[in-house]
Amino acid sequence: MLLTNLSSIPGKEIDILGLVDGEVVFSKHFGKDLAAGFKNIAGGELKGYTEMIADAKNRALKRLEERASDLGADGVLNIQYSITNMQQGSALVVLATGTAIKFK
Repeated sequence: MLLTNLSSIPGKEIDILGLVDGEVVFSKHFGKDLAAGFKNIAGGELKGYTEMIADAKNRALKRLEERASDLGADGVLNIQYSITNMQQGSALVVLATGTAIKFK
């Protein structure tokens, strides 16, 4: 399946099947929060959080792909991510959205 942030595929005719999304909610890990607190003093990348966001994005994209596949899609165009905190910063929400398409 083609997954892209492009809004069209040059030279290809498509039918639009509709909007698809994939979401994931991750709870922050106490150990990562503690390590991040220490890192805030010294500065630098918060690798635990970087890894958590990458994992969450991959899971959200996989769910988006599964939902597009359920529609019979050949691909998903214009994929975008939204990342936000919820519950006073104790959880991370990642949403991947795009347009499911079928090649003509």
